[in-house]
Amino acid sequence: MATRHLPALTLGRIATAVQLALVTGLTMGALGVAAPPACAQAAQARQAFSVPAGSLGLALNSFAAAAGIELTVDAGLLQGKNSAGLSGSYSVAEGFYELLRGQGLQAVREGNGSYTLRREPAQNAAAEAAATMPAVTVWGKGNTVTEVYAGGQVAAGGRVGFLGDKDFMETPFNTISYTDQFIEDRQARDITDVISATDPTVFSSGMTGIIGENYSIRGFSSATSDVAFGGLFGVSPVYRTSPEMFERIEVLKGPSALLNGMPPGGSVGGSINLVPKRAGETPLARVTASYMSDAQWGGHVDLGQRFGENKQFGIRVNGVYRDGDGAIDHQKKKTRLASVGLDWRGTGARLSADLYSSEDRARGLNRGVNLAAGLPVPRPPKPETLLNPSWAFYDTRDKGALLRGEYDVNAQLMAYAAIGAGKADYQSTGAYLIQVFNTAGDYRTNLADLGFNLEKQSAEVGVKGRFRAAGIGHQWAANATYYHHTDQQFGRRNTLAQDWITNIYRPVWGPATRFDAAQISKTALRLASYGLVDTVSFAQDQVQLTAGLRRQEVLSDSFNVRTGARSSRYDAAATTPAVALLVKAARNVALYANYIEGLSQGATAPMTAANAGEVFAPYKSKQMEAGVKVDLGEFAHTLSLYEIKRPSSYVDPVSNVFSFGGEQRNRGVDWGFFGSPVRDVRLMGGVAYVDPVLSKTVGGANQGKQAAGVPRLQAKLGVEWDAPAIPGVTLTANATAASKQYLNEDNSLSVPGRTVFDLGARYATRAAGRPLTVRASVSNVGNKAYWALPQWTSLGLGAPRTVMLSATTEF
Repeated sequence: MATRHLPALTLGRIATAVQLALVTGLTMGALGVAAPPACAQAAQARQAFSVPAGSLGLALNSFAAAAGIELTVDAGLLQGKNSAGLSGSYSVAEGFYELLRGQGLQAVREGNGSYTLRREPAQNAAAEAAATMPAVTVWGKGNTVTEVYAGGQVAAGGRVGFLGDKDFMETPFNTISYTDQFIEDRQARDITDVISATDPTVFSSGMTGIIGENYSIRGFSSATSDVAFGGLFGVSPVYRTSPEMFERIEVLKGPSALLNGMPPGGSVGGSINLVPKRAGETPLARVTASYMSDAQWGGHVDLGQRFGENKQFGIRVNGVYRDGDGAIDHQKKKTRLASVGLDWRGTGARLSADLYSSEDRARGLNRGVNLAAGLPVPRPPKPETLLNPSWAFYDTRDKGALLRGEYDVNAQLMAYAAIGAGKADYQSTGAYLIQVFNTAGDYRTNLADLGFNLEKQSAEVGVKGRFRAAGIGHQWAANATYYHHTDQQFGRRNTLAQDWITNIYRPVWGPATRFDAAQISKTALRLASYGLVDTVSFAQDQVQLTAGLRRQEVLSDSFNVRTGARSSRYDAAATTPAVALLVKAARNVALYANYIEGLSQGATAPMTAANAGEVFAPYKSKQMEAGVKVDLGEFAHTLSLYEIKRPSSYVDPVSNVFSFGGEQRNRGVDWGFFGSPVRDVRLMGGVAYVDPVLSKTVGGANQGKQAAGVPRLQAKLGVEWDAPAIPGVTLTANATAASKQYLNEDNSLSVPGRTVFDLGARYATRAAGRPLTVRASVSNVGNKAYWALPQWTSLGLGAPRTVMLSATTEF
């Protein structure tokens, strides 16, 4: 039974708090209607089966028919095999496990929801005994915790750092894992398109054509450099990642230093892990053609196949090309991506290698604006307006490679190691320090040439084990992580002899200038950490207590670019604890709580700041969180309360000086949901409230004020409906609502909230005997003009109405 995913709909700008409350009420009302059927369908996750004993082939056929799934079987695998049958209430995964126990076979779920039977490496009796332990950590092939959840938009679990893959109901943290089908149906162009679509804890400015992705999680800006690739920092693209080469995008909310090691960019609101695609059991040759308004065309090729007697070798290749005019006037964007994923699985061992090369460029670079002191926030210009010259550009080229190996020492112990590297080259020329100086919208600016060369290396080695003693289960893990980069920054500011004066409503620019920048800084960063954790399960595994420590070391150097001599150094270390508790209050209800600390590299003033390149000392962050998770079988909910404390940063809108100090304390509550509560309907979204307070400030200035750039309230709802009257047709809608955001630290200036709606549809059919899916979507349907705050708290203009089309077929 193929799963389907809904492109998200975004509730955007709301003019008043009343409007936002109405959006929130609409979200809750929709769920209130859906909740009773969801309870009725909960049994579908586990349903009653009565499969008679006999040949294994007949038993599997009977089971697949009763479960309503498609199963592909090589008859040669079933010869001479019999089954004792199946009687009782089981999920699909549990049913396959019981039918295939001891047969040396396993059923693997494919991306389209079907199953394929294949040989399984022999396992000894101890391995079967270990399988009776709770499904907290799983290694090896056939991992059921990462299968798709009902509705197909998210997986049932994902990687939780060095704890391994865990079902979301077995995870004492707030996590969500988006599937490749959701990515494809959203026609996503970067990671932000995926994680900000329906998650109310993720805030995005809505800008397009900026130098990199820009989002915050739980009210804290999240650095793109902190995105992990296959569990390892330093491999993914530095500014923007095209998502076609990934099968899952996993988000863990809150600090994660114990689980992942120290993030290079210091993110504390959440962490993101990108899981590269692997070849499935069935050969794949998929081609997608795409279009985005006004005239951007592209294509995506996805190829995969396994080789060998037991299909132990796999290769997955993805290629992407997009180029042309975007929805903003005079802006062109270009994307290139080539990736290869290789894997080998043997008896008790697995190897994988991933390589990619990508290019992301724009002509008509987009930036935000600042306000002169005393000016009110102006009305936004038309959303198609480009506030930079059409010849302003950014050009980012990334390369990355990752090698990972795993070895099952025995059924209770697994060792692994990974090593990766990445390189990024960036250049840009464009307006900077744009400052509106009167109420008519006139602004002055100058041009800057900016660039960097960044080389990254990363590694990880660890062991995972499990055992049971005196009726108490233990799942433990230990690892060491290493990260190093060298960053050479280039820049030339004020390339014009005098500031350029124009107007935000009618910008006019002079002739193009060429890139000509000299080296302005060189820094090096080395991070090392050593972690140990144990999850203890008792009370018949209904209570799981996780406790761990991580020793973290950070060494940061700055160098004189003329002499090469080291000009400054930070060398710090700390041991940070974490503890988490999960209690299974009922079969489908889990309560959890956690406390986690982390050490992060000190912030670096951005290239656009007056003190660009200044490096600040490392800092600690702390999170306390408690929540409840409810899995109704086809529909799941998570409710979390949390507090996160970390040092605060700020760019003064007048002096443009970046400062880092004091403390920001975010307290919040968020409710999220996903799944298919009723037949032919899929929902995903939620409501999040955060109170981002400047709890400590230098000299007490603005203490107690709300942090800039963070909306207190967000509500999102994504809906997908399979129209019964027209087979193959799915209608989609998305809505995002965000309350006002303050522009400055004294809270004297703010931009109003916004509500933005998206609409779409797709049609799945067959053409010339091949599957064909056609998708169409319109974001910001009302072409709403709105200000939002991008990174560094300048005013950013949200993206205009944008049409996207795509068609996917397989050969």
